[in-house]
Amino acid sequence: MQNIEITRPELGSYILKGNLIFNTINKVVLNTLDFKQAPSSITIDLQQVGEIDSAGLALLIEWIKFAQAHQKKLYFDNIPTQLTALAKLSYISEIDLFTTKNN
Repeated sequence: MQNIEITRPELGSYILKGNLIFNTINKVVLNTLDFKQAPSSITIDLQQVGEIDSAGLALLIEWIKFAQAHQKKLYFDNIPTQLTALAKLSYISEIDLFTTKNN
């Protein structure tokens, strides 16, 4: 099991590395992104995400809600196929939920 590592190479940009699964997600991870102090646009790169389960999907949905509550635009880059499949199984359209800068 690889824990989640979240880095911020620049303001408004985050890179997630590791597994977004039930055993690696906690309140610290949930509150890592500071939406109050963030610029109007935030990008989360998911290229280095390994496993993802329903808890990982729920985490990303919570971040989307936090961003909306603080009037921030949240983008996702390099969305893993596993996340897309999980969202579809949950009857969530990738287009409806995960915005990329190309949309």
